[in-house]
Amino acid sequence: MKRVVIALGSACRQSVHIQWATSFLMSLLSDVSQSHAIWTRDIKGGSRWYMNRLVAGNTDMSYDELQDVLKDAEKRTDRSKENITIDLDILQYDGERHHLSDWNRPYVQQLIDYVI
Repeated sequence: MKRVVIALGSACRQSVHIQWATSFLMSLLSDVSQSHAIWTRDIKGGSRWYMNRLVAGNTDMSYDELQDVLKDAEKRTDRSKENITIDLDILQYDGERHHLSDWNRPYVQQLIDYVI
């Protein structure tokens, strides 16, 4: 089993989509922990507000298999550059960090201790 940390973000019907993604990950992973959800401003300087959460758990999927499952879940939502329904990014897989620039984001630094 590999331990993973996944970042969740939504800019559209945020509470609904963060809860849906959390439930989806809870069905996909074992030994799941989750942070609380927080509101963050658009990092690109726009006026949108995002809701973010971190979820950690164990999986027997490879990194590529998990990535494919997460991207398929994103595609099932109404997602466009203007309408980020849900964004699911693997921040850590089996101790190896991914999306390195995301680790510097305040919400990741604020929430990581809840799931590690």
